[in-house]
Amino acid sequence: QVDLVESGGGSVQAGGSLRLSCAASEAIYSSYCMGWFRQGPGKEREGVAAIDSTGRTIYADSMKGRFTISKDNAKNTLYLQMNTLKPEDTAMYYCAADPTPERLFLAVGAGAGSNGISYWGKGTLVTVSS
Repeated sequence: QVDLVESGGGSVQAGGSLRLSCAASEAIYSSYCMGWFRQGPGKEREGVAAIDSTGRTIYADSMKGRFTISKDNAKNTLYLQMNTLKPEDTAMYYCAADPTPERLFLAVGAGAGSNGISYWGKGTLVTVSS
């Protein structure tokens, strides 16, 4: 059983936009907090944004104003709209989910460790060229 499947990555020039999608199983989507993480070349994994089952959101400071996290309840799908992309946004982007919202919220908002998060997708690659 595959619980989280990302799509939408690709190559784009700086200043461009991409929308990532994460299709989730019903069990996860209906009650788990979900979010996006990324890991760039030679970098540690970092939180990007998260959204809980009530719609409460949090963003990493460097993504505020450029990235938007959202959900489509009819499709059990999580999205990440990324605008004004920069070369430093180049990374593998991962969808994640956990029944405890604080795990994602602290990882995204305070840089806490994310190893304890329960579910991960395999990732989708975003490459931004200058």
